[in-house]
Amino acid sequence: MKKFLATTCLIATGLLLGACGSGKAADETKQTTIQFMHSSVEQERLSVINELVADFEKENPDIKVKQIPVEESAFNTKIVTLARSGELPEVMEVSQDFAKVMDKDELIDQSAVQKVIKDAGEENYYEGAKNLVRSEDGKSYIAAPISGWIQGIWYDKAKLAEANFPEPENWDDILTIAQHFTDKANKQYGIAIPTAESTMSEQAFSQFALSNEANVLDSKGNVTIDTTKMKEALAFYQNLSQYTMPGSNDVTEIKDAFMNGTVPMAIYSTYILPSVYEEGKADDIGFAIPTNKDRAVYGTVSGLTIASGLEDKQKAAAEKFTAFLSQPENMEKWVLMSPGGAQPVNKQVVELDGYQDNEVIKAFGDLPSEIASAFNDVQVFGLVGEKNLTKMGDITSSGVIGKAVNQVTVGNVDVEKALADAQKNTK
Repeated sequence: MKKFLATTCLIATGLLLGACGSGKAADETKQTTIQFMHSSVEQERLSVINELVADFEKENPDIKVKQIPVEESAFNTKIVTLARSGELPEVMEVSQDFAKVMDKDELIDQSAVQKVIKDAGEENYYEGAKNLVRSEDGKSYIAAPISGWIQGIWYDKAKLAEANFPEPENWDDILTIAQHFTDKANKQYGIAIPTAESTMSEQAFSQFALSNEANVLDSKGNVTIDTTKMKEALAFYQNLSQYTMPGSNDVTEIKDAFMNGTVPMAIYSTYILPSVYEEGKADDIGFAIPTNKDRAVYGTVSGLTIASGLEDKQKAAAEKFTAFLSQPENMEKWVLMSPGGAQPVNKQVVELDGYQDNEVIKAFGDLPSEIASAFNDVQVFGLVGEKNLTKMGDITSSGVIGKAVNQVTVGNVDVEKALADAQKNTK
C-alpha cells in the first residue's frame, strides 16, 4: 500500500511540476519532429546545413528537424532499408533517378511536393530542371529541385586556338579535333570519354544518342534501345573512343587526363570546374554541347522529396521545411557549398548578389550563366515529351547501357550485338 501511495504522489508531483513550471516541458510536447536525410557528410557542408536548419527552427519553434547525413554511396540502400521498416524520413534529398524508383514504389507524396514547387513559383525553375523531376504522367512532381549539374564537352581554349580550331559545334567537329590531337606514341589523346561499365558511360553516351533523336523508351514505355538511330549514335561513340585513353575510363581517369593536359577535351560534369579554378585556369576553359540532329544537354538534379503516408502534423512540417529550403537565398547557400560544381536550378538564384559575387563564380566570367541556362535544353533517357517514365530508373540501375558502351569501346563487340543484348536484358 505504501508503495502505491508513493508512486501516486510521484506522478502527481510530476504533473504539478509540468503544469506549474516554466512551460518548457509543455512546449516540447507540442513540437513536431521531422527527419531530414541528405548526403552532405563533409564538415564544411554540414556546417551550412546546420545553419539552415537552425534558421528554420528559429522561424518555426514548433518544429524540430533531426538530420540524418548518409554517405552518397550508401544513400539509396539506406532509403530502401528504412522504407522496408516503415521508418522513412519525412524529407529526403534524392537524385532524379532514384526519385523515379521511389515514386514507382509509392514512397513519395506528389501532392506535397507539387505544393512546395507551386509556392516557390514554378516559373522560377529552369524548364529542364522541372522536367527531370516530373511525375510519369507529367501532371505533378516527385521532388523539388534544389541544385544540379550539367554535363558537356569541356575544352582547353588555348590549345584549340593554337591549332586553329573554333569551339566544336557538332559531332564532326569533335571527331576532327580528337583525331588531330591524338598521338598515342607520346600518350597524348584527343578527348577523354568514359568507356567503363558505369553510370557515367550511360550519361555521356546519352548526349550523343539524344542528339540523334534516339531514346531508350518511347511515349508508351516500350524499350527502344535497338534502333537505327541508337546504332548510329553508339557507332559514333565507338569511333570516337579510338582517340581516348586505352582501357576502361571512368570519373577519375577522365578528370586526371584533362587536368594534367593529356587531352584538350573531356566529357565531364560541372564538378570539374572547382579543380580548374584551383589550378588558376578559369579563363581558359570552354564548354560545348555535342549536337547532331538536335541539341542535347545531359543534366541531373538533386531534389527534396516528401515521404508518403505521413500524419497531418508531420506532412505540414515537412512541407514547411522543404519550402524554406526552396527559398532563393537558401538555395543559394546550398549551391555555394560547392561553387562551380553544383549549379542553380532556379533562375532567381543566379541573380542574387551572393551568388554573383562568389569568387569562384566570378572567376569564370559569363560561363556560369551559360551553364545554368543550359538546364533549359536538358534531355535524358526516359524523358519523352512531358512524360518522365519511372521505368528508366530501373533500366539505369540495371547497368545495361553502360555495359553496352563498355562492350563496344573496350571489348570490341559489334554495335548491333551490344544493343540487341541490351534490348533483350531490359524486357
